[in-house]
Amino acid sequence: MKQNNMRVLFTGFVFGILIVMSAWAEPIVSNVVAGQCAETKLVDITYDLTDAENATLAVTIKISKDAGTTWDVPCTSVSGNGIGTAVTPGTGKLIVWDAGADWNGQWSDQMQVEITAVAGATLISSEYLVVDLSPGSEASGYSVSTLAAVPAGGWTDEYKTTKLVLRRIPAGTFTMGSPTNELGRDSDETQHQVTLTQDFYVGVFEVTQKQWERVMGAWPSYFYNAAYRDARPVEKVSYDNIRGSNAGSGWPLHNAVDAESFLGQLRTKTGLTFDLPTEAQWEYACRAGTTTALNSGKNLNNEVECPNMAEVGRYWYNGGSGYSSGGNTSVGTAKVGSYLPNAWGLYDMHGNVREWCLDWLAIYSQEMQIDPKGAAGGSFRVFRGGCWNFDARICRSAFRSRYSPSYRYDNLGFRLVRAVP
Repeated sequence: MKQNNMRVLFTGFVFGILIVMSAWAEPIVSNVVAGQCAETKLVDITYDLTDAENATLAVTIKISKDAGTTWDVPCTSVSGNGIGTAVTPGTGKLIVWDAGADWNGQWSDQMQVEITAVAGATLISSEYLVVDLSPGSEASGYSVSTLAAVPAGGWTDEYKTTKLVLRRIPAGTFTMGSPTNELGRDSDETQHQVTLTQDFYVGVFEVTQKQWERVMGAWPSYFYNAAYRDARPVEKVSYDNIRGSNAGSGWPLHNAVDAESFLGQLRTKTGLTFDLPTEAQWEYACRAGTTTALNSGKNLNNEVECPNMAEVGRYWYNGGSGYSSGGNTSVGTAKVGSYLPNAWGLYDMHGNVREWCLDWLAIYSQEMQIDPKGAAGGSFRVFRGGCWNFDARICRSAFRSRYSPSYRYDNLGFRLVRAVP
């Protein structure tokens, strides 16, 4: 593997101009030149590829906002000769990065870009993993495919009902928990550094009622109206329903699940080890590089009713205030994907339904942790995220909840993860 690091200086208004500061003498990636497209948040990155041994190459990009080694700026909204495409050696290769779509942060004075080229297009890491559940619960298997980018028509209803879609999340380090001055903060949110050493895929949406039915052949949820239920999140499913109460209760000693559980069925029919996220994976994916109470980059201005919260998820004050189990989505849970996504394109992590995590409840330590798995045992499993019938403070990125693994309620569901092999 050969790579080229370039240090770039961002000046001007929000996105500024990129200026190449250095390049390697004889890299496979060379002559890197980058610049912001006028009056847009698009960044053009041109480069040359030289390789006498390989007909095609796979190119990936990472960006650090502090010119350091923490590659925490999402860089997946690209087109041209970049992620998801087979690139032939040559000059004047172009990648267009949509910085506005990927990242809601602010530029620092200097940023660092790492462009990496490896032999063979098959080595490209697909950004999205898609499972086709349309054959239903009686099928012997489900086909699995990949996507390099969001489809041209966006995430249509099939990705919320008869297909499952997961987004690849890069490994990295983040601050877990909340600062002491965060409005609505609880005492169990002690801040600490966490490093996740492995990329993982996480559901773009919460698992929906139709997706549960396609795997399990059942409709367990409180919001049952057949005209609206398909793309609403599944709820009233317990940790035991999802993983099983026998083998599935063994985390963190092992990651086995019961064969008849949702994950048991999904694993058998795909051959892939899907699971719930750890609590650390959940918060890392939710934050997507932010350190604020909400993953939009905003904080709360009121603990109860807050317009900033209303932008990013269903909660009590933007439609949640209703218990009409047979009604439409104007009350109770919303159709998944109805509010703003975070910088990694993940929806509903601040609202709709709370989400089960793998971990037994643990008290946070101030010490840095690597791939934490929660407590070794206990009585309560953790769930995270906001929900349709709660106030704004309970929908923050750092808020923690817990209950018995057999607990089922109409505001509690889940989303999936899969570790990258």
